[in-house]
Amino acid sequence: MASDGEQAAPKGEEDHLTFGEKVKRELREWGATLAVFVPIFLIFSTLLYEQRVIPSESMVPTLQVGDRVAVAKFAYGYDRYSLPFSWGRYLPIGKGRIFARDPKRGEVVVFEHPHTGRVMIKRVIGLPGDRIQMIGEELYINGEPIESTYDRTVRYKPHNETRSVTAREYRETTDDGKNWLTYRQEKGDRGDNTVLFVVPAGHMFMMGDNRDNSLDSRFLSGHCPPVDGVVDQVGCPLSVEAERASVGFVPMDHLIGRGETVIMTLHRCKLEDNAACKKRVWRGL
Repeated sequence: MASDGEQAAPKGEEDHLTFGEKVKRELREWGATLAVFVPIFLIFSTLLYEQRVIPSESMVPTLQVGDRVAVAKFAYGYDRYSLPFSWGRYLPIGKGRIFARDPKRGEVVVFEHPHTGRVMIKRVIGLPGDRIQMIGEELYINGEPIESTYDRTVRYKPHNETRSVTAREYRETTDDGKNWLTYRQEKGDRGDNTVLFVVPAGHMFMMGDNRDNSLDSRFLSGHCPPVDGVVDQVGCPLSVEAERASVGFVPMDHLIGRGETVIMTLHRCKLEDNAACKKRVWRGL
C-alpha cells in the first residue's frame, strides 16, 4: 500500500495487452517505418548512388572479389536501366536517356550485358568512332599504342582457388593523363591479338583490367562477324549461346552508372613474395 502523500504508479499499457495485440502493434510500427524508409531508399538508389559488390576477377587489380563499390547513378543520365534491382527490363519504359552524358575513356562503368542482362563492371576503352585493336598484348587506339609502363611482377591466389598465378602489372596512360593498372599473365592469350574494332555510334568498347580473365569487347562471340578483318556493325544474331557471349559493343543506354569509390571490402590480401597490397577501403577509382 502506498504511504500518505504517495500515489501508486498507473499500470503500464502493455500490461493490458495480449501477446497477439503486442505482435500486431509491432507489425504496425514496422510497417509505418518501412513505408517511409523504402521510398527514400528507392529514390536514393535510383537517382544518386547504389552499392555493387564485385563478383569476379575481371577487374583485378583495380577491383577485387568482395569489394563494395559506390556507383554514381547520375553520372550519365537516367533510363530504364537506372532503376534498382533491374526492374527497368520488366516495366513498359521507353528507350533513351534523360540528362544524358557520355562516359570518358578510362572510366569504370556499371552496365547491363547486352546479351544476357547481367550487371557488369568494366573500363571504357573505346567511344563512338574509335578504332581499337590489341597487337602483341599492347592496346592500340586509333592506330597508336597507348602508353604502357611495366610496374612489377606479383604472385597471388585468385578467388576460390588454391594455386597461385604470376601476373605482370602494367600502368596504362591515355593522352589526357587518365591511368590505371592492368594484370597480364600469359603471353599469347587469345585476347592479346585481335581484329580491328570500329566502335559504332551510340556504343562503347569495354575491357577488364585483368586482361587474361575478362570476357570483354575484345572477343568475337558477342559481335557481328568481321568483314575483311574489321568489326564495325551491331545487331547480328549470336553465333554462340548468350551466356557464352562476350559483351560485344555495349549500347550507351545500357549504362547504369559510374564506379566511384571502393567503400569497403571483404577481400583479404593474398599477394606473395612480400609484395605490397593496394589500399582497399575508401579508395577512389
